[in-house]
Amino acid sequence: MNLSRRNTLKALSAGALASGLSGFTLPFASAQSAPSDYKALVCIFLFGGNDGNNMIIPADAAGYAAYNAVRGPDSNINIAQADLLTFKPGNSSSTYGFHPAMSAVHPLFDQGKLAIIANAGPLLAPTTKAQYLAGLNVPYQLFSHSDQQAQWQSTISNQPARSGWGGRLADSVASMNGSNPFPVLTSIAGSTLYTTGNSQSPLSLPSSGGSFTLSGLTGTDAISKARAAALNALLLQGKDHLLVKAAAEQTEQAIALSAKVNPIITSTTSSVTNLFTTTGNSLAAQLLQVAKLIEARATIGLSRQIFFVSLGGFDTHNNQINTQQTLLGNVSSAMKSFYDATAALGVANNVTTFTLSDFGRTFKPSAGGGSDHAWGNHHMVMGGAVKGGAMYGTFPVQQLNGVDDVTGEGRWVPSVSVDQYAATLATWFGVPASGLAAVAPNIGAFANKNLGFV
Repeated sequence: MNLSRRNTLKALSAGALASGLSGFTLPFASAQSAPSDYKALVCIFLFGGNDGNNMIIPADAAGYAAYNAVRGPDSNINIAQADLLTFKPGNSSSTYGFHPAMSAVHPLFDQGKLAIIANAGPLLAPTTKAQYLAGLNVPYQLFSHSDQQAQWQSTISNQPARSGWGGRLADSVASMNGSNPFPVLTSIAGSTLYTTGNSQSPLSLPSSGGSFTLSGLTGTDAISKARAAALNALLLQGKDHLLVKAAAEQTEQAIALSAKVNPIITSTTSSVTNLFTTTGNSLAAQLLQVAKLIEARATIGLSRQIFFVSLGGFDTHNNQINTQQTLLGNVSSAMKSFYDATAALGVANNVTTFTLSDFGRTFKPSAGGGSDHAWGNHHMVMGGAVKGGAMYGTFPVQQLNGVDDVTGEGRWVPSVSVDQYAATLATWFGVPASGLAAVAPNIGAFANKNLGFV
């Protein structure tokens, strides 16, 4: 691995101390009024590669017949037509259906609060099946978990990336937060490429309601005072060495942040807690943490915030029908709870939530009742500012060896690029057209730089 000094320092960031910081307090900015132009983006990453072909299914007679011809009852991953939660996009003449486990978010589509991004994926440029077969415009390491996760999180598809588009977006909007030292980025799912910027570092918080604390340093007893003095002395050592100095400064920042963050995430009086069912749903637990931080936006005082949460388990090579039933049920429930929380807090129009995943999965079933790694995939975008009730991008022709299938197994060449997806969200977030290339470096390869879903 070729680890840059900057990435090494990010591994020592504020989030690395999340399991142990409490009590020890450094001076920090005082509470501010909530910014009037507040906006937040919430990225939900579905690790493993969610099978979008069973999340969004054609529900009209001809469309379902095409689905059933490949994923019929004998496939062991079939979703019955009668079980689909049907919807008709306002910009389409076709009818589709959500997976039956997604009853919680289904009404949001009809209410115009949820949009579908159809057949999106990493692209170097607009690409046809013929170009792919000729070896043209083929992204780096297609169908690999780690590489495709990196490309979805970075928008960079021709080589390994050192920063993510969430991090670069944070770089671009950091000035909107003035001199506030609170990080633009907060991850409730550990350190990720998505939250790695060129200048911005994320705050990483526990996902299950734990504290962001370091105990035993704030008491008035001699032992607590001695511990605090020892830590202060330790942080002063070796600051003539750049790496040690940077690590110490990150530690000091984390300790300072703990004084502000810990009371927020450990609060038992939040007005939105009762909107979430977190038992057995780790995504709901993470989104509850995000909702608490948004609830405390006046205390934090930022104009722009970016959050990262995740759910794993989507690598469904077998037993997909049962696994996806549980996972999509958790995603649906957690997203609906989070939308309700933003509405209750009066910021539904200011918070946009969206999904990403490694890749789609093959339309052709695999042995064992599952599916294999593929390419283009369907995603959801949710929020009051979303132009919902519509589908953006082109739904693939569901035919093996058809015009959209590049391998004969139902691997769809994307109709929408990650760059376009990211640039559309960045535009809503306040990045001007002239600044989009800093967030999505390859956006210039696409004529349409705004998909219009928000």
